[in-house]
Amino acid sequence: MHMHVISSVVTITDTSPASAVRTPQPAEQKWTPRLWGVLAVLCAVLFLDGLDVSMVGVALPSIGAELGLSTTALQWIVNGYVLGYGGLLLLGGRTADLLGRRRVFLTALAVFAVASLVGGLVDDGALLIVTRFVKGLAAAFTAPTAMSILTTTFHEGPARNRALSVFSVFGASGYSSGLILGGLLTSFGWRWTFLTPVPLALLALVAGIALIPRDRPAAGGGHDLIGAVTLTSGMLLAVYTVVSAPERGWLDPLTVGSIVLAVALLAGFVITENRVAHPLIRLGILRIGPIVRANLSIVALFGSYLSFQFMMTLYLQDVLGWSPLKMALALLPAGLLVAVGSPFVGRLIDRYGTPRLILASMTSLSLGYAWFLATAGSTPHYAFTVLPTMLLLGGGFAFGFSSIMSQATDGIDDSEQGLASGLVQTSGQVGAALVLAAVTALVAGGSHTGTGGGTDFGQFDPGVNLVTGVAVVGLLLNVVPLLRGLRARQIA
Repeated sequence: MHMHVISSVVTITDTSPASAVRTPQPAEQKWTPRLWGVLAVLCAVLFLDGLDVSMVGVALPSIGAELGLSTTALQWIVNGYVLGYGGLLLLGGRTADLLGRRRVFLTALAVFAVASLVGGLVDDGALLIVTRFVKGLAAAFTAPTAMSILTTTFHEGPARNRALSVFSVFGASGYSSGLILGGLLTSFGWRWTFLTPVPLALLALVAGIALIPRDRPAAGGGHDLIGAVTLTSGMLLAVYTVVSAPERGWLDPLTVGSIVLAVALLAGFVITENRVAHPLIRLGILRIGPIVRANLSIVALFGSYLSFQFMMTLYLQDVLGWSPLKMALALLPAGLLVAVGSPFVGRLIDRYGTPRLILASMTSLSLGYAWFLATAGSTPHYAFTVLPTMLLLGGGFAFGFSSIMSQATDGIDDSEQGLASGLVQTSGQVGAALVLAAVTALVAGGSHTGTGGGTDFGQFDPGVNLVTGVAVVGLLLNVVPLLRGLRARQIA
């Protein structure tokens, strides 16, 4: 089976999974104007994702004040999106492989725009969370499809690494822009942080219709709806249980029942994947060590940082009383460092390989959180504590994102690129949701923010301890294989 993508200049051959040898690719891929245009559309979608996440993060305290939402409820505005996103990412990637990447990408982008519009108009906290969940569902189809289009359009090697570096720059730029724009817009009203992505999404939709070539759906295959339902519902229930258990009690019958049901649903997902004809996850892919490490590394990357940003947003605005713009500027250095550093990561991958760069990423993250813990005290000083931490976290992202994405998809047949890209993004989003849920439970289990009493950071210390531990685990997962490899070469 052959699938021709982009233009007459760029032809991608899609071999069947049974084929042991890929069709040889040209040594160097020519970057035509249309190829750049396709990359620009894909980057615009990633830019929107980064923009949306950071703008909403800045607006959380204002949303909570106007709609009367607690810290626990506010985390659902983040996790509603994250779980909708992570819960159907694998189905999104598989759908793109089966129905055609262009069709799925454009349809989901239209839904994303509509959900953004509705989110900016609602007046009820529960409805706002629902719109965030729907928006996450739409992103669950745009994100893996965009990655699938990218990885099947750009040849594995220097061309793909270069494209991934550009892709990462736009994600970082979206995040950085969202911090500043979110700070400015929240000053006029938090609703503008929801409405602003609408025209940008529509522009990307029009450009996508014009530039992304039509592709043919797979000749065969099917959807694993049972797997999608059990995975999404199991994750939602697990996060809800972690968030609600501290208030209700871990031994409360409802808590215990929720834990049992969540485990049963997730176990049902694994059983389903072993039995259905067209599984959401081909479990054999999880036997590939570098891919497993890439998926676990992105859990450490996304899970630790998203949770740290959540805590810093609440502390700087609710406890210290900073304005949204001042808070955004305080967190901006991390995003700027990613935007500046990401263009060079592709060349670093070619020279040093992904394992070493991922190790550098995990080291930078771990040092950042450790520095914060060692120097923060009861009232963190910005120049001495917060700024160095944000720079180290930005370095972690700069080295980590492109390297992890590259390692997670390297060596995977084009027919399973949607699966591989969806799997790594699912790991990141689900990991982020679970870590954020645990951090929220720890913070809410202590004292509540927003009381206006003092400037003590102590209530957030358990959460920072947890994200530090998550980053250190990510570091150990990557350093051990490298040390084993060095020892094996020395023995040989």
